[in-house]
Amino acid sequence: MLDGGLVFDHRHWVCGEAEFRWSAPRHLIVLTERGTTARTCVSSEGRVMHDGRDGPGTLSFVPAHAERSGHFRDADLVYTALWLDPALGLPGCDRLAQLPMRINDTADAVVQALLKSLSAEMAAGRVPEAVYLEHLVSLVSLRIAGAMPAAPVRRMPGVGKRLLARLTDYIDSRLDTPLSLSDLAGVAGMPVDTFARRFKAETGMAPYAYVISRRVRRAQCLLRGSPMPISAMALELGFSSQSHFTSTFQRLTGTTPRSYRTHMGQDSDISS
Repeated sequence: MLDGGLVFDHRHWVCGEAEFRWSAPRHLIVLTERGTTARTCVSSEGRVMHDGRDGPGTLSFVPAHAERSGHFRDADLVYTALWLDPALGLPGCDRLAQLPMRINDTADAVVQALLKSLSAEMAAGRVPEAVYLEHLVSLVSLRIAGAMPAAPVRRMPGVGKRLLARLTDYIDSRLDTPLSLSDLAGVAGMPVDTFARRFKAETGMAPYAYVISRRVRRAQCLLRGSPMPISAMALELGFSSQSHFTSTFQRLTGTTPRSYRTHMGQDSDISS
């Protein structure tokens, strides 16, 4: 995912005894969702980082190239892990290299919710949009780095009506293709983090949410005026499957595509 800059891992891991010693070229973020261990002992550079038990809701962060060693005993865990390329040019990711290793800390509630949400999407067979993944990775990285402000210090200017119109045309002409935050920031001629903040200031929506709203708006037009099968429409609009299309359409309009078509879309339009 994200052209190899992000690798997602979600699994149920069971073992009696396991010893390890390794380092990796990527940053590692791990959320323990369920389960525990009888004992987890982790050391780095001769210092014990954790000696106790794993448990639900704990978060670990290991910087790229940091060596760690230790052992697990009687592990029965369900976890979600993100492996991030240090060169991933997203907000917050550049700060991770300066952070110390953290093992089995209490997870930030926002990070926990984001990772569980991603895990649920993947378990349901829905591969999220690249622009959504970039936004999620940025939020998780910023939360872990402690860089999320409690409140905005000043009002961020928007992208402006003319640029928004150009971005909307760009999105509408590529609804059948994966769109990334980097793509949209490139059209705007802005750094990714600046673009994301200014876009939301202008529209009240994150870029990924705006892309989805445009796909659903196009779907409404097709459902009103085209006999295209709903399964084909899902692919035409860039959704990973018909079920993904149906659930997204229903979430934004309050009705299913089939029902919308039956009633000719009356009283179901979402705002442009």
